[in-house]
Amino acid sequence: MAFMNQSITIKKPVEEVFEMATDFSNSPEIMDTVIDVQLLSEGPVKEGYRFQETREIRGRKARSIIEVTDFDPNRKYSVRSHQHGLDLRYHYEFVQTSEGTRVDFQGELYTEGLRNKLMKPLIKQIIKKEDQDHLQHLKKFIESSS
Repeated sequence: MAFMNQSITIKKPVEEVFEMATDFSNSPEIMDTVIDVQLLSEGPVKEGYRFQETREIRGRKARSIIEVTDFDPNRKYSVRSHQHGLDLRYHYEFVQTSEGTRVDFQGELYTEGLRNKLMKPLIKQIIKKEDQDHLQHLKKFIESSS
């Protein structure tokens, strides 16, 4: 079940927005807490593509492996991170409009284990705080590029 839903319109064509959004090396420019990305897969992004993301949260570094679980060029993609009993899934859809490209985002969190189930409301709150502005950062990053 989704706990984050957002939409934003970026004043660029869908092909450009999708290409920049799926260049995961751009993540430090788009996500406030991401400080490093290491690509673990070669070639173009597709289902099964993996990368390692390092975030700095409250002065501590946290690494996670993220995998592309759905990929339909210029239309949608999904990514998943699963570790320590937390299963985080982000879904993005791209729609060309007369104003540019609308990006629809949905975040889902699933938990395993009693501790994580009890902590789920707090975990959601922390994730929202970390990632709530990433579409605005994506928009600024893409619209300010040439």
